[in-house]
Amino acid sequence: MHAFARLLDSLIYTRSRNAKLRLIGDYLLATPDPDRGWAMAALTGDLDLPAIKPALIRGLIEQRVDPVLYRMSRDYVGDSAETVALLWPGDIEGEGEDLRLSTVVERLATLSRSEAPGVLAAMLDRLDAEERFALLKMATGALRIGVSARLAKTALANAFDLDVDAVEEVWHGIAPPYDALFAWAEGRAAQPTPADVPVFRPFMLAHPLEDAAVDLADYVAEWKWDGIRVQLVHAGGETRLYSRAGDDVTASFPDVAAAFRQPGVLDGELLVKGGDQGAALGDGAGAASFNALQQRLGRKKVSSRMLDDFPAFVRLYDILFDGDADLRELPWTTRRARLEAFIEQLDPARFDLSAVIDAEHFEALTALRAGARDAAIEGVMLKRRSSPYVAGRRAGLWYKWKRDPLVADCVMMYAQRGNGRRSSFYSDYTFGCWTETGDLLPVGKAYSGITDEELRFLDRFVRTHTIDRFGPVREVEKTLVLEIAFDSIHVSKRHKSGVAMRFPRINRIRTDKPASEADRIGTLERMIS
Repeated sequence: MHAFARLLDSLIYTRSRNAKLRLIGDYLLATPDPDRGWAMAALTGDLDLPAIKPALIRGLIEQRVDPVLYRMSRDYVGDSAETVALLWPGDIEGEGEDLRLSTVVERLATLSRSEAPGVLAAMLDRLDAEERFALLKMATGALRIGVSARLAKTALANAFDLDVDAVEEVWHGIAPPYDALFAWAEGRAAQPTPADVPVFRPFMLAHPLEDAAVDLADYVAEWKWDGIRVQLVHAGGETRLYSRAGDDVTASFPDVAAAFRQPGVLDGELLVKGGDQGAALGDGAGAASFNALQQRLGRKKVSSRMLDDFPAFVRLYDILFDGDADLRELPWTTRRARLEAFIEQLDPARFDLSAVIDAEHFEALTALRAGARDAAIEGVMLKRRSSPYVAGRRAGLWYKWKRDPLVADCVMMYAQRGNGRRSSFYSDYTFGCWTETGDLLPVGKAYSGITDEELRFLDRFVRTHTIDRFGPVREVEKTLVLEIAFDSIHVSKRHKSGVAMRFPRINRIRTDKPASEADRIGTLERMIS
């Protein structure tokens, strides 16, 4: 655990992407199997230790430390794993032979719920504070160290001189601790193949379109739909749905998976039906807002009622494989023709085609984009007609041209400490708007969009204007206005204000505006598509 703990500690305090790649790569080169494989599983979010829950950890520490002291310390530190790691009163801290990472993972993975408290406590007794922090982060699956799954795989590829897209190609066909992957990386075995296994292939991504125009003779335009990007894979008699990050989301959308039984790999946008849910999509039924889709995200089991109330479908963008035929090297125009033929085999209640926008020139497309405020439209995609389907972002091939954000002036109401490098700052802010009767109701929460200087300003404001505390949350004086940018806004029964913002972020701090002049909820309601 020493080496893995040092790795996590170094990654937390390293901001440079290249430095993070070197740290992970050096660890993988120096660490034997299967420890490095389990480390990769933790870094990529593929490690599952079901017996270890946050409530269990909280119960263990509150048996050893005064619960009030623990909660106050958690409020100050801002991170549960770090607080427990520092407060844990182990009598034999750091003594004895180093616990191997593989020993820890393999033991925790086989625990029953009744065994888990005793085994985890014995491990925490034996480890030092740095190792306890690493163990707790790993066990709860909440590393939050600024490392994405893609970055970890890139580090592995760089360390062993592999192509990262080749690593992605076989990743989901190999289970942790990835013995076959490291055998290939070190030249001890041939490259694993994804034949007859429904594995994930990396998505083709787009660069933001800045102020330049493109020639529609070379590019085709499609709407950028506001759902979640998915890849549908059917191989070896099995269907899987993958998110953009490569996460398997099949269990959340069994209705879509059951409807896709043709061998192939498709790229599309997962949406929920709006309007006449019983109609075929081609008959005019469209997509509901992202708020409807959110009701189904992250669920391991979906009730029959939810399947009826929020029927999912996929709006198809592209085709990567038609049966066993790999189409990715073909130009977009050829793939589009193959996709149009492929979709004829699919259930029209579950699949439709993302239509090409009919615009004679870029100026006409600009006007269409400016008027696009459909609840399910996020902007425009521009794809070079000759482009192959390549992983990642390649200059000049695909562009995303998101519609201009909506903005509202809101009043800061509450603040909470962040995580990772922001754990010492109050960096998560809840903000609200006024009702017609003069009450202030929360309408959203944001933690992005601000510079380091602005973060320090807001942190000082929170500390000097706190009027109440609720655990780790501080209530502040309702005097500071934040201009909030957001992609769209929807009706929400879950929020007292009745509205929910999509991707809210802080656009600027309005020290020039009194709180009484912030926007009203009625103004937000009029923005709803």
